[in-house]
Formats: sequence, structure tokens, C-alpha cells
Amino acid sequence: MVDATLNTALRNHLGVDPNWLNLTTEDVIDPELPIVDAHHHAWDLPHNRYLFDDLVSDFQCGHNIVATVYVQCYSMYRADGPPEMKPVGETEFANGLAAQSASGNYGSTEICAGIVGTADIRLGAAVEPVLHAHLGAAGQRFKGVRPTTSWHESDQLKALATEPHILLQSSAREAIRCIAKLNLCLDLWVYFTQLDDAIDICRAFPNLKIVIDHVGGPLGIGPYGGRRDEVFQVWRQKIESVAQHPNAYMKLGGLGMRYAGFQFNQMPSPPSSDLLLEKWKPYLELCIEQFGPDRCMFESNFPIDKGMCSYRIIWNAFKKLTKNYTSSERNALFCQTAANVYRLEHILTHS
Repeated sequence: MVDATLNTALRNHLGVDPNWLNLTTEDVIDPELPIVDAHHHAWDLPHNRYLFDDLVSDFQCGHNIVATVYVQCYSMYRADGPPEMKPVGETEFANGLAAQSASGNYGSTEICAGIVGTADIRLGAAVEPVLHAHLGAAGQRFKGVRPTTSWHESDQLKALATEPHILLQSSAREAIRCIAKLNLCLDLWVYFTQLDDAIDICRAFPNLKIVIDHVGGPLGIGPYGGRRDEVFQVWRQKIESVAQHPNAYMKLGGLGMRYAGFQFNQMPSPPSSDLLLEKWKPYLELCIEQFGPDRCMFESNFPIDKGMCSYRIIWNAFKKLTKNYTSSERNALFCQTAANVYRLEHILTHS
């Protein structure tokens, strides 16, 4: 379902230049505020390496990152065995990161406290053994599934899925039924052009927690380049429709991906948190307005968004966005919503 060359291109689309990132520095805002980073990755690729030491370095930059959620990124698949079971290798890898963190030798952050793996939902009901294998690999840390769904007909936007409307296939519905039965959540990365499919899933599975990644995938490149205002209006209408479903949750972040078209990486120096806030505020505020803090959670989407800004800067931007919110609203956005969705209840008692 996923072309390996395309995967590599996707994950390398924003090279991380530490020297460039260091050109813009800021003090940490509200360093005591507890944060659950609801979405990050880890991988080892040529010229793009982001592993345990890199995670620790970012999580210890001064913000109070109490826990993190690892989300699948086609990393460390098993080299052999049945094709449908190969993604279990990624869950084993993430659980290893979690175990290393749990030793207590690398700071107080619970790295990979929650793990979202992947499975081919075209398998239908036959996906259930794969889900059990994920659970066997990570136990209580395994919290959900993100299938491959992002698709667009434009060559500049084709991401991972090899065909459109996968979520509407009957086999996918059977697989999602298995996900729900095992009390897992469903993460969806879709472009704004696919949000109608996500809405259909929300309607079909009202008792399943469905997390929309990256503010619902607004686009600013390819056929959408130079059309930001027009895209925003269409995206807004679809976001308002998604938000009508109480089982839908929204991740606030991912706007540093090249698909959004902000191109901060082409600037002489990295953006400040003020510039990020200026450009991203309309998207983030609309999502919070529509979903409410209890159904929104901030994410770093590192290391992909690291091609655009540093970890310290991105969380400063989120904190500046919410500086006038109540303490309970901020707690939900930065910590509690993610802890609730990914069943990290123990985090709430210690944060």
C-alpha cells in the first residue's frame, strides 16, 4: 500500500539543519505548564536521523514535557514475516524507546507513553490478529491505529495512500469495527479535500474516538499554491462539519509540513514564535472554537516540523496563542485532552 521510495521522500522533505535552527533563540514561556506532546515520530534514515537521544534533547529543551505519544511513520518495520505483520516492528521499536525512557535515566518525560501504530484496514476483519500483535508488542502502551489514508490526485500532493476513498470501502469499515471493539482510538491523517470521508467514519462509529491529525490538512502547495484564502474558507466549512460529531478530536499542529506551504525553511533564519503565531493562529483558533479545548490537543509533529522551527519555538507559539485562556482550558489543550483520548490517566495524577 505504501511505496518505500515515496515514504523516504516524504520523511526527508524538510531536512533539519541544526545550525540554521540555532539562529533564532527564545526563552521558554511558562516553563511549569505540563505538556503531553500528542504526536511525534522517530526514525533512522540516510541524512535524517531522529532517535532516542534526539527525542530526549528536544523534550529537555525547557518546556515541561511530561509525556509523549508516538505515532506511526513506517519506521523499523520487520524485515520478514507476513506482510500484514511487518508494521508490528514499529510498535516494538516505539515500545523499546518507552522502556529506555522508563528506566528513569533520561529525565522525567515519559517518552512514548502512548503508541499509535498502523495496520492495513483493507484487510477487513482479518486485521484483528494484527491488532492483537500490536497489543502483544506494547501492552497497555498501545493506544490506537493510524491507517494509511492521505491521498490526492496531484503529483505534488500524493502522500502515502495508493487509492482514494479508502475509508469508504466496506473492508475498511470491517477493520475499523475491530479497532473499536478493542477499545483503541483511530487517528486519521487526511487532507482537507478528504474530510468528508472522515465525517462519514465519525457518523458510522459514534462510540469510537476519532482523532483528526494536523488541523485537518489544509494545503498550500501544488494546485492550492497562492490560494490560501480560498482554501481556508473551504477548510473552515469542513472543520465546522467535523466538529459537529462529539466523537471527533483535533490535533493542533502539523502546519510545519511542506503541504501547508508556509515555507519558513526558505527564510534566512528560523521563524520566531510570534511569526508562527501570526501565520497559524487562524487555523488553530478556529479548531479550538469549533471543537472546544476538551476535544483539542497540541502536537509537535517532530521531527517533520523541525525542518521549519525548533521544539522550544513551536511550544512557545502554542503558549502565546493561549495566554488569555483559563487555566482549565490550557490544561485541556496541553495535557488533559491527550491524556484522556490516549488513556494516559496516570499522567494526570502526576502533572
